[in-house]
Amino acid sequence: MRVRAVVTPVMTSQRSDDFEAFYRIEADRLYRALAVALGNPQLAREAADEAMARTYARWSQVRDHDNPGGWAFRVGLNWATSWWRKVRRERPLPPTDDRHPPVEDPGHQHALTALHRLPLPQRTVIVCRVLLDLSTVETAAVLGIAEGTVKSRMARGLAELRRVLGQEQS
Repeated sequence: MRVRAVVTPVMTSQRSDDFEAFYRIEADRLYRALAVALGNPQLAREAADEAMARTYARWSQVRDHDNPGGWAFRVGLNWATSWWRKVRRERPLPPTDDRHPPVEDPGHQHALTALHRLPLPQRTVIVCRVLLDLSTVETAAVLGIAEGTVKSRMARGLAELRRVLGQEQS
C-alpha cells in the first residue's frame, strides 16, 4: 500500500489567508517605521517589500513567533543596512531634504530632523518602542541586544531629542 502526501487547497489557502491578514495589518506600519529609522522613504519601501517577501517565504515559522511584525522590521532593517554597505562606496548619499518622508506639520518635521541626527542604534530603539509600540523585552529580542542596552539607548536618544528640540524652541 502506497501513501501519497497531498497538499490540500485548504492548507495552502489557510497559509495564504493568515499571511494576507498579517500583511494588511503590518505592511504600512512596517514601511512607516523603516522610513523613520532609515530616513529614506524609497529605501524603506524596498526594505519593507523585501521583508514582507521574506516573511511570506518563511511564514510557517514566522507566524509562530511572539512578534512576527518585529521580525519583519528586523529583516527590513538588516536588508537596508546591507544595501547601504554595498552602495555607500559607489555613490554619495542623497541630500538631507530628499531623505525624509513627507510630513505636513512643521513640528513633526523638526522632530524627524532631530531623530535623524541620532545614531542608527538609538534611532532604531526609539522607532521600535514608540512607533511599533514594542516593549523593552520585545525590542531587545527584535534587535538582538540586551534589555539594558535598549533602556540605555532609549534614555540617551530621548535625552538628545529633548536637548535638540528644546534648543530649537528657545
